[in-house]
Amino acid sequence: MSVKFGTSGLRGLSVDLLGEPSSLYSAAFCRHLEETGLAEKGAPILVGQDYRASSPAIAASCMGAIAASGFTPIDCGALPTPALAFFGQKRNAASLMITGSHIPADRNGIKFYRADGEITKEDEQAISAWAEKLKGSVATGDAGGEDMSSDALALFGVRCTSILPEDALSGMKIGVYQHSTVARDLFIAVLEHYGADVIPLGFSETFIPVDTEAVAPETVNLLQGWAKEHSLDALVSADGDADRPLVADETGTPLRGDLIGLMTANFLKAKVVVTPVTSNSGIEKNGSFETVRTRVGSPSSSPA
Repeated sequence: MSVKFGTSGLRGLSVDLLGEPSSLYSAAFCRHLEETGLAEKGAPILVGQDYRASSPAIAASCMGAIAASGFTPIDCGALPTPALAFFGQKRNAASLMITGSHIPADRNGIKFYRADGEITKEDEQAISAWAEKLKGSVATGDAGGEDMSSDALALFGVRCTSILPEDALSGMKIGVYQHSTVARDLFIAVLEHYGADVIPLGFSETFIPVDTEAVAPETVNLLQGWAKEHSLDALVSADGDADRPLVADETGTPLRGDLIGLMTANFLKAKVVVTPVTSNSGIEKNGSFETVRTRVGSPSSSPA
């Protein structure tokens, strides 16, 4: 079984995650939640997924293990990872997101969230230890859960449409590179809410891995071609599970994520910014906030 925790959740080939591995780690997560007092038997555990072909089957295995562990699986369907985490915080529920983020379509993963946010490295170690203890004793089987996908998306939509003044984007023409990101419909709805003229572009039924930091040359060519063809003011998109944004200017040239973060922090008048050690050193020089640097990947209980 060649799956392991990486910089963001459990990762592996899709064929290696299907069945026993996804059931095993879901059961291990449940045992960890119970052992640490983060959740009690019978509590809801939310399950979301991206648009990869393997995600529905992995989600079903996870929900089966959650039910067999004495917890209540809640099916949140295909939605952005931030939407799932936000829904979990509001419902005081842990959650699992079935996604490989931006990695190739033949791979997948599981991101784990406590009710108060993403699991830490210490949580990962504890879950891995439980998986080792439970190996060979977890029954595999698929299950569904109460469908709360509409509720989760609606709650996140309200959050997204309450940040800017009405008609804040009026007069702007913005392209949305839809590809296979779970945020493709939400992007359109939110931008139109703020008065933008939205141009949907590049919709795909098959999964396309889009890395928002190391943007592929062919993707840049697409963005630049669309920007010119449609006289766009900007383009937006995201990776597969929509926890990393892709923003391009009026020429179709993508902006670095740490630059987007800096602009966002200044706009929101943030008091503290937490960012990895790999982010641009100009962040400290161009913001009026305290900057806390962290290790790359899932959170730790202590800063870098």
